[in-house]
Amino acid sequence: MTATRVDADVIRRLPKAVLHDHLDGGLRPATVVDLAAAVGHTLPTTDPDELAAWYFEAANSGDLVRYIATFEHTLAVMQTREGLLRVAEEYVLDLAADGVVYAEVRYAPELNTRGGLAMSEVVETVQEGLAAGMAKAAAAGTPVRVGTLLCGMRMFDRVREAADLAVAFRDAGVVGFDIAGAEDGFPPADHLDAFEHLRRESVPFTIHAGEAHGLPSIHQAVQVCGAQRIGHGVRLTEDIVDGKLGRLAGWVRDRRIALEMCPTSNLQTGAATSIAEHPITAMKDLGFRVTLSTDNRLVSGTTMTREMSLLAEEAGWTVEDLRTVTVNAVKSAFIPFDERKALIEDVVLPGYEAAL
Repeated sequence: MTATRVDADVIRRLPKAVLHDHLDGGLRPATVVDLAAAVGHTLPTTDPDELAAWYFEAANSGDLVRYIATFEHTLAVMQTREGLLRVAEEYVLDLAADGVVYAEVRYAPELNTRGGLAMSEVVETVQEGLAAGMAKAAAAGTPVRVGTLLCGMRMFDRVREAADLAVAFRDAGVVGFDIAGAEDGFPPADHLDAFEHLRRESVPFTIHAGEAHGLPSIHQAVQVCGAQRIGHGVRLTEDIVDGKLGRLAGWVRDRRIALEMCPTSNLQTGAATSIAEHPITAMKDLGFRVTLSTDNRLVSGTTMTREMSLLAEEAGWTVEDLRTVTVNAVKSAFIPFDERKALIEDVVLPGYEAAL
């Protein structure tokens, strides 16, 4: 497993784990078209292929705020029970088709209430759709376990309400919490009350940090708020000079705080310049607990198979490297230790051996 190029067919067969993937960024283009027609929402185009291309082109702005703006159309079709059920079920089936065996899906329920649903009803509906998808995937012989991360939007005032829902639904499929939205100007510590509440209630959380803002955002997420993982974290490289780690980078590495890295998305938002030079490779080699994710499959025009293939083709990753980030992801999942251990020993490692 020393070759710099990994066969694409092998990658498709590998078991995959994704920790950072947004529900409202991963819809099927045809589903957006169907649901938009049902609710009377106008799209840039009603041709599914053209719509997929529009999303990818619109997201390639090099700017996080403009990238986020593309979600207008997906959110517009996720305001009804019927829309949420379909989107959630298809989300799971698409993961299964991509070889994903464990995933954590995240979304902000406050963004799905324009049609009259309460935030709690949104969570109940999404969980119902995810359960239906998992049942169908298992019946088809491609089981995938999906846990939910509820998000609070860091620039609005319902973060604590979303955190309360994460506590309320922690025995109903919700495994953790996150804050999302525009990072620059909205520091994690603004929501310290919510994070302290989650710690008191033993609910784990990750925080988007180090994508559109630098080291202060990561420091607040880890040192002030107590995040167990970091969403993206690519700008942690600003604390690494000639391979020598600064205090913050050393803290993150030594305490095995997972980095949820999303290469294609980072290129689109300007957080990285190329796949070959993306920080994920250097940080993997320095011993950080890096994980690989898609972020938004529709918006970024990607899948886990594509992300792995890009790293193999452009950054020289081997099958061993792909296995490492997959094991890292399961180790850092927000589910009980014995379940993580079983996934690694019974599914991930045997799957890699079988694929080879």
